[in-house]
Amino acid sequence: MPDIVTLKKQLRGIRSTRKLTKAMKTASTVKFSKVKSIYANYSDYGRQCAVLLDEYGREYADCMGKVNEEAPSALLVVSSNRGMCGRFNADVHELALEKFGELQNCRLIACSKSAVKFFNAKKIPVYKDFAFSDVPDYAETSRLFDEIIKMRNDGAISKVYVVYSEYVNMLTQKPCVKELFCVDCERGNSVMCFPDKESFIKNTSDTVFKAMFYELVLGSAMGAQAATLMTMRSAYDTATEYCENLEAEINRIRQSAVTADVIETSAEHDE
Repeated sequence: MPDIVTLKKQLRGIRSTRKLTKAMKTASTVKFSKVKSIYANYSDYGRQCAVLLDEYGREYADCMGKVNEEAPSALLVVSSNRGMCGRFNADVHELALEKFGELQNCRLIACSKSAVKFFNAKKIPVYKDFAFSDVPDYAETSRLFDEIIKMRNDGAISKVYVVYSEYVNMLTQKPCVKELFCVDCERGNSVMCFPDKESFIKNTSDTVFKAMFYELVLGSAMGAQAATLMTMRSAYDTATEYCENLEAEINRIRQSAVTADVIETSAEHDE
């Protein structure tokens, strides 16, 4: 059985862990609330862009330029920069690894520090790396999107796939794969275009695809913060319970020592 000195050392260590997890839980709560607020405010705009894609999907895709079919595909991996978010990063990276194997001829674009570290450990070359902030803004995703379009127009890549985690709720984030610029649905003619349909498509194609990409990245960021928050909450609760058990054990040992001293003193007095 550990002595009281050992238990006190363990208690100090667990208290430090509890303090750290509490701080990280608080930070994740703030970031989650911020991303959620941005996502909620942006969702109306995103829905309108989705309506345009439904209406003129193929025309928008054609407007992005012809693709060099012989060029390798691009695989964008969007995960969290930091660990300590449960299975969030691992699920995205495993799905990306599976998709990378299916594509064979593929250029990997890692969109987080954790993704770069993962693929470097697997000795898989990363063609480009790009780290979004914990609360990504439109300018960040726009810069990466412009790079992708440039590579596509230069014939360096063909199809573009994104592996990310779709936010469902606080407890659930679903890893999935989406192909950018692949829009099959087209209803047409229910949206009024000004000055004409061709000019409207040409002037809005870049904006619409950037908006959809930004919404995707925002959803992934919200899922990352939710996963971190739930992981840190669980770690904090576990550390708190462990502290309470250690404190109870220390008090029990102290009480036993006091009781033993009382019994010994009483015995000596009786003699």
